[in-house]
Amino acid sequence: MSSSDGGGLMSSAGLVRYFDAEDSNAIRIDPKTIVAFGALFGAFILVLNAFI
Repeated sequence: MSSSDGGGLMSSAGLVRYFDAEDSNAIRIDPKTIVAFGALFGAFILVLNAFI
């Protein structure tokens, strides 16, 4: 009896194909833009809490 489980790689193969596929119509946003937007939104909330 084999001690290795051969199903691990086969079961994840569909997910790898799914996440590697890129749609040409997809919106592409730079990760730095998301981080900057989050920081600005957080600062905006802090300013609102200071005045309200």
